[in-house]
Amino acid sequence: MLKALPIILDIQEIDMQMIQLMRLKKERQTDLANINTAKESLHRQMESKEADILTLKKNIEIMESELSDVKSKVKKLEAQQSSIKKVDEFNALSHEMAQVERDRILREQRLSDHIDKLAAEEDVLKAINDNLKSTAQNSQVLEAEIQESIERINSEGRILKTQRDELIEQADPELFRVYERLLRNKKDRVVVPIENRCCSGCHIMLTAQDENLVRKGERLVFCEHCSRIHYWQESEVLEGSVVATKPRRRRTSKV
Repeated sequence: MLKALPIILDIQEIDMQMIQLMRLKKERQTDLANINTAKESLHRQMESKEADILTLKKNIEIMESELSDVKSKVKKLEAQQSSIKKVDEFNALSHEMAQVERDRILREQRLSDHIDKLAAEEDVLKAINDNLKSTAQNSQVLEAEIQESIERINSEGRILKTQRDELIEQADPELFRVYERLLRNKKDRVVVPIENRCCSGCHIMLTAQDENLVRKGERLVFCEHCSRIHYWQESEVLEGSVVATKPRRRRTSKV
């Protein structure tokens, strides 16, 4: 293995942990955002329903006032009817009273419908309000847990960053710049072992010449397909390692 690679591999292990922490933190922040979005949605529903109810109440007030005017008109016409002696005037007045009475009945029905609708909307508003209170109460514990989790992640991240900064000081500057450029592009391991003459990053078969170059460890060897940096480790070093190079089976020659 190239002498400068072990430090880069140590930095890479820290970076993988940091990437995992960042992903976990993003998930936790998404959970928190979803809780807040749910509460905000209920708030908007409540505000919208309160506006609908206010509009209904104003309309009911107007309708009650108009109905009161119609009823007053009915009483006035009834009073006039008792003093009329001519048949044609009486009939005309009766016709007008019938029209006003139909108008009264129609207005009463519309008013009743609005009152029923108001009662239904107030029930919906109460349900939304109850749901909002329940959501707020239930989310308190969950939000506290998420915030605590995010703080732990931040704390672990700070420790890892300190360790990473110490390793960077020991790393070969030029090799580290190459490593960081690859890491920014892939957000994944960019220094990988070869396994069964395959790149363990993209799993593309390598040539025997590539494998020999990696074995010698005299210079950086990049995967022609994914641009990752390849390295070779002996089996005794790799035993029990996550990135262990799998030994190739020898082909038995047929006699």
